[in-house]
Amino acid sequence: DSTYVAYCFTDVTGYSKMGSYTGNGNADGTFIYTGFKPAFVMVKRADSSSLWQTVDTKRDTYNRMSHTLFPHLADAESSTGWFVDYVSNGFKIRDTGTSVNASGGTYLYMTFAEAPLVGSNNTPCTAR
Repeated sequence: DSTYVAYCFTDVTGYSKMGSYTGNGNADGTFIYTGFKPAFVMVKRADSSSLWQTVDTKRDTYNRMSHTLFPHLADAESSTGWFVDYVSNGFKIRDTGTSVNASGGTYLYMTFAEAPLVGSNNTPCTAR
């Protein structure tokens, strides 16, 4: 007999985005469009064994983001983790490591916005 816990998330326009991307193995890595500037990104390789990795704007306040947490480990924060740039509408991988950007590798990601602007029915808020 086993006990399981499931955390289920969904995209909310202007607030959160989940999906996948394909690595290119290049330091000028894949760009992932989210529709907002991320505050938090979590990535895991799906087609091979790798670690869950997170970066956020509280640990790194400028690009290149490199302070990484590994949520499934008891390890301390790493300041030599993977490198990523946060931009106004997504994030760009700046690393050749196989855990985040192997050529042809499949990666899952989850991200949340730095300044969520969402109104009713998942419609982004706009100024008057």
